[in-house]
Amino acid sequence: MSSQLDFDLELVSSEEQVLRALGSQPSGELGDKTDQMPPYELDQERGVSGPEKGERRPKKRVSYFTEEKAKEFQSRVSALKGSLVSATYENILFQKDVSASVYPLTMTWKYGWNSSLPVFYIQDKKQRVLLYASAHTAVIYSVLRNDQRHLQGHPNVISCLCVSEDRRWIATADKGPNCLIIIWDSFTGIPVHTIFDSCPEGNGIRAIAITRDAKYLATISDAEIQKVCIWRWTLAAETPACTLDLPKEYGFQNYLIFNPTNNKELVSNSKTQIIYYLWNEERDILTHSAPFLTEKTFNKLVGKFSQSVFHLNLTQMLSATTEGKLVVWDVCRPPAAASASPALPFIRPCKLVHLQKEGITVLTTVDSYIVTGDIKGNIKFYDHTLSIVNWFSHFKLSSIRTLSFSKTPASAPTEKSNYPSDCTLKGDLFIVRNFIIGTSDAVVYHLKADETKLEKLLIEPREAICAIACHPYQPFIAIGSVCGMIKVWDYEKKEYLFSRVFEKGLGIQSLTYNPEGALLGAGFTEGTVHILDAMSLENGIPEPFKYSRTSVTHISFSHDSMYMATADANFTVAVFMVKVRNGQRVWEYLARLRSHRKSIRSLLFGVHLDSNEPRLLSLGRDRLLIEYNLPKSSKDHLEVLDIHQTDQGNYPTCMIWYPPLIKELFLLISNSGYKVKLFNSTTKMCRKTLLGPLYGSPMEQVQVLPVKTTYEMQKRYLVFINRDKVGLQILPIDGNPHKTSAIVCHPNGTTGMTLSHDGRYVFTAGGQDLSVVQWEVNLSALEAAVSLGGEDLTPFYGLVSGGREGKFYRELEDYFYYSQLRSQGIDTMETRKASEHICLSEMPFVMRAIGFYPSEEKIEDMFNEIKFSEYVDTGKVLDRINLPDFLKVYLNHRPPFGNTMDTIQMSFDILGYTNAEGKKAIRREDLLRLLLTKGEHMTEEEMSDCFATLLGLNPEGWKSEPATYSVKGSEVCFEEELPEEITAEIFATHILGLTISPDSRRDPSATEENV
Repeated sequence: MSSQLDFDLELVSSEEQVLRALGSQPSGELGDKTDQMPPYELDQERGVSGPEKGERRPKKRVSYFTEEKAKEFQSRVSALKGSLVSATYENILFQKDVSASVYPLTMTWKYGWNSSLPVFYIQDKKQRVLLYASAHTAVIYSVLRNDQRHLQGHPNVISCLCVSEDRRWIATADKGPNCLIIIWDSFTGIPVHTIFDSCPEGNGIRAIAITRDAKYLATISDAEIQKVCIWRWTLAAETPACTLDLPKEYGFQNYLIFNPTNNKELVSNSKTQIIYYLWNEERDILTHSAPFLTEKTFNKLVGKFSQSVFHLNLTQMLSATTEGKLVVWDVCRPPAAASASPALPFIRPCKLVHLQKEGITVLTTVDSYIVTGDIKGNIKFYDHTLSIVNWFSHFKLSSIRTLSFSKTPASAPTEKSNYPSDCTLKGDLFIVRNFIIGTSDAVVYHLKADETKLEKLLIEPREAICAIACHPYQPFIAIGSVCGMIKVWDYEKKEYLFSRVFEKGLGIQSLTYNPEGALLGAGFTEGTVHILDAMSLENGIPEPFKYSRTSVTHISFSHDSMYMATADANFTVAVFMVKVRNGQRVWEYLARLRSHRKSIRSLLFGVHLDSNEPRLLSLGRDRLLIEYNLPKSSKDHLEVLDIHQTDQGNYPTCMIWYPPLIKELFLLISNSGYKVKLFNSTTKMCRKTLLGPLYGSPMEQVQVLPVKTTYEMQKRYLVFINRDKVGLQILPIDGNPHKTSAIVCHPNGTTGMTLSHDGRYVFTAGGQDLSVVQWEVNLSALEAAVSLGGEDLTPFYGLVSGGREGKFYRELEDYFYYSQLRSQGIDTMETRKASEHICLSEMPFVMRAIGFYPSEEKIEDMFNEIKFSEYVDTGKVLDRINLPDFLKVYLNHRPPFGNTMDTIQMSFDILGYTNAEGKKAIRREDLLRLLLTKGEHMTEEEMSDCFATLLGLNPEGWKSEPATYSVKGSEVCFEEELPEEITAEIFATHILGLTISPDSRRDPSATEENV
């Protein structure tokens, strides 16, 4: 009996737990409705699957339980201890302890919100709680507690969201690849159901709505041919109950709402078209009516539609327009006929009401009122006859984007209450619920109705956030926006401190505190540079510096705060310095130089170890690392000390000083090929090349996590961002993939990163998503992941096909030891000397034998890396390498994604011409000429010998065994062996003989930027 009981208990699915929670909603509506459901629907609500899309519902369902067993089963279920969803209560979310984290980086706060999406009023009784979207996260914010809970799970920026009438259930959807629809329990913050691949043909979801009782969802896709879907989400359905494709002429539908009194009716609108839908649940068919309006319909200008609602009288719909008008639609529902095909409901335009002068942006209903918000910031209330009842226009708000009323009904008037009078002749008290207002300038207000008191809850930037900076010793973060706002927060207390809004046209592009924390340097989009007081944001200099016509992308201060350098979008570096004038320190312009040919990626001050004087370096996308001679620079003349090329094919992305983990001082430079290079800070010699983090795109910014104690200095960590992720890396970098961890921070792109002075927090800015994320660092979680990955060479074996026991590694061992035979002479009769090492001169041949073809510069870098690896500690120069070290060098230097067509194709795109087939090709004589004259060019003998081998005329290899040559290079006839026209595919597969699988034809980071 006990085993049977265990089996029955397992039948209680998570969907049934959700349904129990739905049935026990405070409003009780769903519970009442469920009691009256027919047996078929009741079975569905309990988790029994219904018919697939397109199937007809059976009239009778066969049950596998007898009535007695069913009652017994239900009694057992009710005796179960409830899940977190079904056994929760309203205020539990902010009572949960979220301090403990098992992730290296945990989101703790979201600054900013997406003002193009609505803000919802979740709770109003004991605590004022809001819901809004911020990038790919939905935020539940308790105003009185000043606390946030984050609903994380979307891979893309949230495009729409909605809540149920009782505010218990939240539905969010996103736009982009692998888009999701997620339904959340607002009481616990738990995702109760996720719909994957909801829009395989399109780009995601554009509009979403939920029924009053939360049983059904409706979505409209963001595709060229929009699709309307109805989802039975409470049954954990992965496919929609019904769908409807909308014609293109209907326009782009971007607003959707259910009839609050009928789950089967919906209305949506684009700017030009209103659509009424009726869902026939019996047949799972979605029918629609979409009459087209013109100016001739009412002989008046209608305007563009903004939002639509169902009228309070239940027989009409209302559509607001940008001309301040309402279109009234009659919903014609023909009576049920006895015929087999009854007439379908439809809508028809009834009248056009010129409601107000201002364009209406928001249209909703609450209690007995129809409510509008307009572009002038007015909020107006109408009765069911569209007569004005009251309005709020004295607050002088920006254009209204969203209105959300409390779920708690307005309290009855008392002696203490202060409800205003309405504007009717009777002058009755105007009693309405408290509500939230969201405006186009990214401000959220709360209006307490019985006091007519307006309170600002959120004031955030309304344009892209490109600049963030942390104070060097205080818990302050400065956030700069293109709208001209600089806002400073206390990130420990999550409190807004002070801000400054600059005049129109001055957008913030870069921010940096000086090392003392007294000044804040600000670079603007139109080229000016301000030096501000860090504690007041007042000007620290009489007039801002104006020496650039383009955006100032970088600002950096020297360690002694005597110099400040800037870089702009015109590839120019400018230097400013402190001078003493009349006993006062003043900032003056020194010089500027257009030192790069492409965008400047990093601008970095350092310190000369022998003199403690500042040194300045810049790194450009033109692959040049330039050091400037500050002591010899003079007014209008910036002296260049040294220029060094960092790479051949890849371009650098960022640069920092490598922490002093060893005696040698390095510059760390990351490049577009997912590599990290360490350069000697004095000689600029490349001393190491290492595999960087592989998370979809190369690192774009890196910083070393600050430490405060000597003990912490022994273990250092790197923080990085790439296109859409933020991550941590344990130092020293050695190519071990388990030493890194990353998480999506801004799906549409990151624009900046900064670290708290104590190393506890990382901050990332998302640019156009209008958000900054605060991440708490948990280093123990990252260390745990490293220990699980294994020690010594174990993590590296996983980077080669088949691992330690695979075919590739076995071949590598064979080649490694064969190279010893080769170096000692194949035909020698002397005793062989087996060794664990090979000479460095043999290393390129082994690399090529296993499929990696390094350039001469890369070979030189590998030689330097091995030769000087112990020089600082022992003074010895090595001339040989063992197999474990060889494996690491190979893994760190090889292309991270193997042989791909992208790099070859991009070269052909630049050097070739378009042939008759539309492909890029190079003529045979042009290819031979390029090989002899460009880049690391060949001699004629080298080229002929190479082609002789590639074409199979010397099968033993190029210059490996001269005695086996059957044809000399000079005897190769290129006209006979090579086609006259060579495409990238012919060159890669037929000439070079590379094996390129379909899965590896594309490098995930390859774009036109790599050219």
